[in-house]
Amino acid sequence: MPILIFFICHWYLSLFTQSFFLHRYAAHKAFTMSKGAEKFFFFLSFIFQGASYLSPKGYASLHRMHHSYADTELDPHSPQYSKNLWDMMWKTKLIYSNIYYERIDLDTHFTSDIPEWKWMDKVADSWWSRIAWGIFYISFYIGFATHWWMFLLLPIHFLMGPFHGAIINWFAHKLGYVSFKMKDTSKNLLFIDFLMLGESYHNNHHRYPKNPNFGKRWHELDPIYPVIILFNWIGLIKLKKQIAT
Repeated sequence: MPILIFFICHWYLSLFTQSFFLHRYAAHKAFTMSKGAEKFFFFLSFIFQGASYLSPKGYASLHRMHHSYADTELDPHSPQYSKNLWDMMWKTKLIYSNIYYERIDLDTHFTSDIPEWKWMDKVADSWWSRIAWGIFYISFYIGFATHWWMFLLLPIHFLMGPFHGAIINWFAHKLGYVSFKMKDTSKNLLFIDFLMLGESYHNNHHRYPKNPNFGKRWHELDPIYPVIILFNWIGLIKLKKQIAT
């Protein structure tokens, strides 16, 4: 039981920081927050994502490219230009690294107004940090696993962030339904969204990228949106007035 609780907590907490902080805030600026709040969520991202920490700098620029070049050769992660899921993940990893380490020049549209905390990025992205997280995961499983099959979950902890992204970037461009006609292949995956916290309403998001609520129909419940409303109410963030585009 401790292993399953640990896995579920890591899955959803990592996904929350990726969706709330990296995606809706860093990439799309669906709301604003103070520099102090930014550092708070930087730290939460480090703790919740662990070994698969993703920098806002790399993630936000990469995701903005996806929206601008969706399903074209310039798209950093399109199933249309990848042999399989693993090929797409590897290409995405290479482009992300090139952005993060500034090996390529990007238009300011992709790089401007992204939260930055170089010290935290340096710590969280370091190999010693990722190895330390790995040792923690392995030790926890050795200490609490009661069946051999539980160890099959262990690799997901190391790739939690990229794993979440790959589910949407691959399957939400291949399966599901379309609510809004777009020039790309984005789709909504309603029946797996209990695993994705609103991220699987991908077609909705491509139509309204700056809207903090990814659900559009009555049955499309975005679990993170009520949290955003709460954070706005207590003053941790500030929702923008124009959220429909």
